Amino acid sequence: MRKLLTAAGLASSAVALGVLMASPAAAWSATSQFDVTFPGAKPKTTYIVDNNGAANLDQGDFQAKSVVYWKLAVDQIGDHSTRFTSFKITTRAEARLGPNEADEVITKKTCDLTAMVNDSPFWTYDTAKNTCVAPGRVYDGELYWSADATIVYDIVGDDKGAITQELQGTALVHG
Repeated sequence: MRKLLTAAGLASSAVALGVLMASPAAAWSATSQFDVTFPGAKPKTTYIVDNNGAANLDQGDFQAKSVVYWKLAVDQIGDHSTRFTSFKITTRAEARLGPNEADEVITKKTCDLTAMVNDSPFWTYDTAKNTCVAPGRVYDGELYWSADATIVYDIVGDDKGAITQELQGTALVHG
């Protein structure tokens, strides 16, 4: 991978050096939102996910994290019993050779939030419980990095099986 980027790396080294001296960290975020309608009297719920990718240039690493929030529709009261047999998010740190190339997953982590989303009808603040962090990796400024995530959930009683929700990834971090 390094051989492919040598020429581009020389051209971007001056720019990268300017970025290194200008700021110790670069971070990007993207927010996704989707609604889940449950069978029976269970209230419709909106899920919001903030994906964050951060390059800490002082420490030389890149880390991806996702924070999940959820809230009921304003007029929804209904049954708050168990809603999911499974609710998992996979957070990924991805990199690519160029801005128009395909992503490669560098590191990822799957977090099981099933008990939490079943126990709490809404969650609107940041805690370690609703945050999924992929392991950090050495940051290579010649690559184009991003943070992305996918949620896979299975609703109790809908007989549809697992549903995959693709989430908005962050803008590319480069330099």
